[in-house]
Amino acid sequence: MKNCNSCGKCCETAGNGGLSATRDEIDWWETYRPDIARYTRDGKIWVDPDTGDYLARCPWLKPSPLGSGTVCDIYHDRPEDCRHYPVDIEQMIRHDCEMLEPRDLNDLKRAQIRLDSLMSDSRPPVIKRA
Repeated sequence: MKNCNSCGKCCETAGNGGLSATRDEIDWWETYRPDIARYTRDGKIWVDPDTGDYLARCPWLKPSPLGSGTVCDIYHDRPEDCRHYPVDIEQMIRHDCEMLEPRDLNDLKRAQIRLDSLMSDSRPPVIKRA
């Protein structure tokens, strides 16, 4: 599995109601980041402020100022759904993620273990029950 190259394919699919935010996240945006809160309505995120319709893609995905790839304009204030992405290899395949290599597709279980390791600092701990 390659490192993320900031291609933005994941964020291209983060519209049309595909993501959610907690009430606490939305409340925080309303207080501290009204520019983000503008794109929320009735608990939904990435909504057109004028029409109330879901946007087709994340409004915070911007071209990188370095010339290649993309950047998240709200990276440090993004919702938990974004922080935890990608969740699994199947999701990466659906989104044509450029992190995947042919060997990952040949051994999905191994690729999932690698992804879980890469994302371990971005996800909440898994509580194992006896």
